[in-house]
Amino acid sequence: MILGTVLVLAALSLFFRNRQEDERAGESVEHLLPLVKEYIEGSAEVKEAAAVRPARPDSDPSVMTEIELDGNYYIGYLSIPALGLELPVMAQWDYERLRIAPCRYTGSVKTDDLVIAAHNYSRHFGGISQFSGGEDVYFTDLDGMRYCYQVVKVETLEPTAVEEMSAGKYDLTLFTCTYGGASRVTVRCERSGSGVNKDANDN
Repeated sequence: MILGTVLVLAALSLFFRNRQEDERAGESVEHLLPLVKEYIEGSAEVKEAAAVRPARPDSDPSVMTEIELDGNYYIGYLSIPALGLELPVMAQWDYERLRIAPCRYTGSVKTDDLVIAAHNYSRHFGGISQFSGGEDVYFTDLDGMRYCYQVVKVETLEPTAVEEMSAGKYDLTLFTCTYGGASRVTVRCERSGSGVNKDANDN
């Protein structure tokens, strides 16, 4: 009886903690997304004043422009119409950054091997497990280029499947942990249509 009560209380505590983190993640998105868009759509003065890297052209063709916001660097934003989401994407990942926004895990849009990780918050990647294929996904980088993708596969991978996660077979991969963290929901996407548009709307 006592053990059962303890387990119920622990489950409730975990539920409310996750809900609080979800709400904070949503607040972070609401704060950061307009700043990323402002840079992309901004005047020359806005771009000149921003903390951007690389500061000069880089010889590596995979390098993406990054902008510093609130102490972290971002590479653009992700649009997922089926979930009604637009999400800023950080340039680097770690567990603390994932609490704020989705993060680049590996790769680049320029080399068609971008992998983006996010928590399973409802305001992050919590809904991608519902995908069945055919959903549209867009990524807009800081140079104003919108990359168009379509979901082609949804799979579940073990947390140790690092090589499978970052395999370059797919143009874009989105992944998040399942509840409890036992495995990873992995959404594979391929370029759709012409693939890249400059300053296009997501409609």
